[in-house]
Amino acid sequence: AILNLTPDSFFDGGVHSYDSILMDVENFINAGATIIDIGGQSTRPGSHVVSIEEEISRVIPAIKYLLKVYPDILVSVDTFRSEVAEQAIKAGASLVNDISGGRYDPKMLNVVAKLKV
Repeated sequence: AILNLTPDSFFDGGVHSYDSILMDVENFINAGATIIDIGGQSTRPGSHVVSIEEEISRVIPAIKYLLKVYPDILVSVDTFRSEVAEQAIKAGASLVNDISGGRYDPKMLNVVAKLKV
């Protein structure tokens, strides 16, 4: 299931508060989702690129909060930035979903290899 934390998302317009995150994730789980993919940078055509710091501030607290409530759920971070991926994995994410397959950030493949994700 996809949980986009961006104001210009294809999926939900970035309207998630922590209460709505929990409600949505519960609905996703009840519908059979086994992985929650969290993104903090829209990849919609024409979208605004946010700073690494902004992306981190969007996804890391959400990952930690989600895993506190649902410790057994698998969380994927949707990012093309190695710094975001590394912090997300350290915060508890299990997977990295990089739309570029490692082409946008030359450090990404080394980071995911080092972290074994």
